[in-house]
Amino acid sequence: MSAVRTGLDVWRSEGFAPLVGKRVGAIVNPTSVDASFTHLADLLARAEGVELKALFGPEHGVRGDAQYMVPVGDEPTDRRTGVPVYSLYGRSFTSLSPRPEWLSGLDALVFDIQDVGSRYYTYVYTMALAMKAAAQAKLEVFVLDRPNPIGGTQMEGNLVQPGFESFVGLYPLPNRHGMTAGELARLFNAEESIGCELTVVRCEGWRRGAHFCDTGLHFVPPSPNMPSHGTALVYPGMCLLEGTNISEGRGTCRPFEQFGAPWLRAEQLVASLEQADLPGVRFRPVAFTPTFDKHRGQACEGAFLHLVDREAFRPVLTGVAAVQAAREASGGRFAWRDDAYEFVEGTPAFDLLCGTDQVRRGIEQGLPLARLLEGFEAQLSSFLPRREKYLLYG
Repeated sequence: MSAVRTGLDVWRSEGFAPLVGKRVGAIVNPTSVDASFTHLADLLARAEGVELKALFGPEHGVRGDAQYMVPVGDEPTDRRTGVPVYSLYGRSFTSLSPRPEWLSGLDALVFDIQDVGSRYYTYVYTMALAMKAAAQAKLEVFVLDRPNPIGGTQMEGNLVQPGFESFVGLYPLPNRHGMTAGELARLFNAEESIGCELTVVRCEGWRRGAHFCDTGLHFVPPSPNMPSHGTALVYPGMCLLEGTNISEGRGTCRPFEQFGAPWLRAEQLVASLEQADLPGVRFRPVAFTPTFDKHRGQACEGAFLHLVDREAFRPVLTGVAAVQAAREASGGRFAWRDDAYEFVEGTPAFDLLCGTDQVRRGIEQGLPLARLLEGFEAQLSSFLPRREKYLLYG
């Protein structure tokens, strides 16, 4: 028996009472399951007095089978429930919001997707854009909350600066924000002037300091390259590799926990990272051959992260150090990703992920690691009183 009950499990025990008599749309993916792995769509389809009218899928789709940044199409009907399936991740930024005609005839939207506690993860922005559309359509919004899998006490990073907003940083959040999706919904609703009729169904039994492995819940991968709690722990920093030509381990069994390139030498890279004496982590030389994405089919060398103290570990500091070390060891072959990234053209992907061009410019200038993150603590401190007002768990 799980020590923590998600918002979905709480609602199921109450017979979905708040939805009785309502026509409902649900934003879901494979994580939208209760403690016995029954999916929310199936539960709503057979809930007495509830009329499930539509399903909406975020990035990766309702079934979670699409890779990152791959457009997902609509489906005439879901094969299990028979209701229409609409994609909230297409080929343009406008495709990320529900269309008015999709919401016509609904009374409520339900969001139930597991977040991973990092601002790059797009599901909470799908939630926010759906909240905006619901406010315009005068629909109720219910967010079934789930624990932050990397804990709700530790935070790190800077805030997204004006001009660097994107679908991996739509609002001024730190890289690691220490909030649940339900808490973020409350913050977005107030601070971004969304103003929808919002209800957050709280988890029961979750403590802010608890990681996912402490909850008794089973970890369902929320996206194809987020296979485990360990991946989520390193993701707030190692996702920065997406903004470079260094493989972040996609196409291997341990994405984000290892990184490399065909022209790196593992021992040299690891020696450089170990010399940085980063807290809570050790590095091991590694070799891998990605099956897709960057350097597909090419033998790569790089480093594997081993967390030795998850409380001391600073993923953002570590991610920036990894980029800096890989560039220095590249023999001039390192490059910043320069194609369109998450519907934004003309701004380097690395800057969008960082929410600023400060880090990239500092790396190019050869500044020491500490200088690259200068001012980040002050930005994080300014976020804390804003955040405090919307927290739901002690």
